[in-house]
Amino acid sequence: MNVVVVANFDSMSAEVAKMVFAQIVRKPDSVLGLATGSTPLGVYSLLAEYHARGTDFSRLTTFNLDEYVGLAPDHPQSYHWYMRENFFSKVNIKPDRIFIPNGMAEDLEAECLRYDELIKQAGGIDLQLLGIGSNGHIGFNEPGTEFGTTTHIVDLAESTIRDNARFFESIDQVPTRALSMGIKSIMQAKEVILMASGGSKADAVCAAVKGPVTTAVPASVLQLHPCVTFVVDQAAASRL
Repeated sequence: MNVVVVANFDSMSAEVAKMVFAQIVRKPDSVLGLATGSTPLGVYSLLAEYHARGTDFSRLTTFNLDEYVGLAPDHPQSYHWYMRENFFSKVNIKPDRIFIPNGMAEDLEAECLRYDELIKQAGGIDLQLLGIGSNGHIGFNEPGTEFGTTTHIVDLAESTIRDNARFFESIDQVPTRALSMGIKSIMQAKEVILMASGGSKADAVCAAVKGPVTTAVPASVLQLHPCVTFVVDQAAASRL
């Protein structure tokens, strides 16, 4: 595990964007695993700038970590919408190379199996971007999730619902379930970058980096990954 401590959110974003850019240069047909939430916003903005300066994204394939159950792709708080607004509309990734779980699927179990098969058919994920929840979750893999899980249906923890309520008009509107790549899915990526910014993530980062490997802190499993980098700002690193 490599831990890179930078000054602030902007520095974190710049460092991660450079790492993603290097991956694209090294392998233009890379398969990227993408995250949502507030943490990667700066990264996506900077990657869009790389594209505006000539970087070609057309051979990339992307798989998002998760999606809420019950939100249609055109819902402003769906992750389909988030990715389109913050990244996909600003670069030239081909639409048929973009994959996000379908939270509106009639058969959610079948959708999970389909998603895993799509990742397999793409050759696996070359570089996976992650944030970290205040409770140590990665993707929507909440504390207690078994390390052997692949894409699955998640009942969101109360702390996650509270954390995400800021994106909705009220906490009552936050979905209580999601589809998420599992911990095994994440660990199968060839390389992982976890981003964290702010003091609210300090306890989770410390537990993930220095604590025991335990399902109580899902991100702690990354200690076992052969190629993982934590890029955290000073506030998020304050307990390391």
